[in-house]
Amino acid sequence: MTQNNTSLTSLERLRQEFKEALLLDLDDYELAEQSTGEFNSTFLGVRLNTAFQPIYDSKAGELFGHEALLRPSLGGELPSSPNFAFTYAEQAQKLVQFDRVSRTLHVLNFRQIYQENGLLFLKVHPKLLTQVSSHGQVFEHILHSNALPTKRVVIEIQEGLVEADRQLFEGIENYRDRGYKVAIEHFGNGRTRIDRLWKVYPDYVKLDTSIIAQAETQPRLHKALHGLLGIIRDVGAEPIVTGIETQTQFDIAIASGANLLQGYFLGRPAHAKDLQPSNLFKPKPLRVVL
Repeated sequence: MTQNNTSLTSLERLRQEFKEALLLDLDDYELAEQSTGEFNSTFLGVRLNTAFQPIYDSKAGELFGHEALLRPSLGGELPSSPNFAFTYAEQAQKLVQFDRVSRTLHVLNFRQIYQENGLLFLKVHPKLLTQVSSHGQVFEHILHSNALPTKRVVIEIQEGLVEADRQLFEGIENYRDRGYKVAIEHFGNGRTRIDRLWKVYPDYVKLDTSIIAQAETQPRLHKALHGLLGIIRDVGAEPIVTGIETQTQFDIAIASGANLLQGYFLGRPAHAKDLQPSNLFKPKPLRVVL
């Protein structure tokens, strides 16, 4: 009985803390702690869970960080997509609240797996750059209360979905001023504006998953990939090749000079309970062909 009361007190204290920091009542979003130690929430009938996909540093031979991925489901039973969940929240005029709840869940669940140097990659919905000022200020309170400094958080932005340069630049500068790192994601997906690389100066550029897939079948792109990574490095950013699903794609990425890698071949998204600390730095043995 004492243990249950202690657990309940801890959860209630957490809810109160986030109510003050997030400016919304998490009782309304059914924040709950599971027996595994993970947290989930229910937002407008959509159950929200977190999964993490590893990002590896092939040069150092170790884990570089994790990307937090939203895993929504309807009624906790029927899996849905993050795009559906965000669209649903936007239609209900709750996009800002939905984003805050989602990222809070990611941080709470990340506490179970993070090491001293691992980075947490978090997506930010592009429309939040136009709907919110002082970007990252509210979320900074959540990070500090969980002993996670902003310098270990990488904000991922799909710049191709933000039409106005001013809003994009101001949003990124607000995040950077608070110590966050910034990543441009889905770079090269057809909506990318390459001139923004030297205007935004991101810390990381995540290539669209289609690039490595096409490089596997298109020799010209295979040859050009090394040059593309070089352009990204020339503006002071580190490229991340995503979508690696085969040994051949892995070999191409390595031969092109990529250091940071992500994809199903290296590790599928998993819940925090399945990412035990003892296993975090043990990626599958990889055959490198140069």
